Amino acid sequence: MTQTNRVRRGTAAGLGVAAALALTACGGNLGGDDTADAESFPDGPITILVGQDPGGSTDLIGRAVAEGMSDELGVAVTVENRPGANGALAAQQLAGEAADGQTLMIFNGSLGYITPLAVPEDEAVDVNDYEVVTGISLDDYVLVTAAGSGFSTVEDLAAAGRPVTFGTTGVGTGSQLSQELLFNQAGIEATAVPFDGGSPTLTAVLGGQVDVGSIQLGEAIERIEGGELTPIVTFAEERPSFLPDTPTAIEAGYDVPVQQSRALVAPEGTPDEIIEQLRDAARAAFETDSYQEFNENNLLTPNEIDGEELQQRWTENLEQYRSVVEEYGIDLGGAQ
Repeated sequence: MTQTNRVRRGTAAGLGVAAALALTACGGNLGGDDTADAESFPDGPITILVGQDPGGSTDLIGRAVAEGMSDELGVAVTVENRPGANGALAAQQLAGEAADGQTLMIFNGSLGYITPLAVPEDEAVDVNDYEVVTGISLDDYVLVTAAGSGFSTVEDLAAAGRPVTFGTTGVGTGSQLSQELLFNQAGIEATAVPFDGGSPTLTAVLGGQVDVGSIQLGEAIERIEGGELTPIVTFAEERPSFLPDTPTAIEAGYDVPVQQSRALVAPEGTPDEIIEQLRDAARAAFETDSYQEFNENNLLTPNEIDGEELQQRWTENLEQYRSVVEEYGIDLGGAQ
């Protein structure tokens, strides 16, 4: 019998996330009236905002993209970290920047198609309120536990004889959704413990602060190969080649295909000519040997699609996830 999952949060942390997400409700591009001159673009250094902490997958992807684009555009392209609320703080900052292509953002797909299920409708961030330069890549999640925890399968978790604690990379993330769906379908009583990103979640799992955590594969693989983490299931549709002996949640009998994806976006109203220059620079970066090697080393699947196709896919993801959340009666954190 499916049991209701409970979410444990500190009062201060919960208020902080709520306040951060509320910022997105302010809406509008405050710099939208600025006239951008495509002929003089780029006019000095370009900044790419990253809404996650340094050292995580999104940050590393942003820096790899920035390096390649800098070489192509002939100006410095730097990453500026603005962590908080699964990227909502960075998205709010971007919305207030001039629409001149000088400030961009690595937009996590989960912010667009999972976080809206965890917050009131008027606080959700919509990728359609930005200009999508290009899709970037896809990243699989893996459910891991500390080696020696005694858990190696979903059945082990079900037989724990107590509520299971699971670390997530934040409220309204794919990390949270994947585990909520798995434990709900498996009838496992479980308590979510949200952290701010993959790195602190990984640390909590390794330190035994939580029983398990859903972490992006590229962040976990080194610890898995080093024997410090035991992979239980992946949330990919098919077994990743990097973990051939680890079943997917689907193979284990659960309908839980959840992936992270990312896009490069600009403020709404950025001229088409500038978007095209940025897209060309990004595509040139994607084709370099160094970037392709980065993708391979971090177990990333290229998803270098155009803005229209990406927006369509993310809209479909949102509806798909909304459907399964409603089907299983899952509350990701206060959606109204």
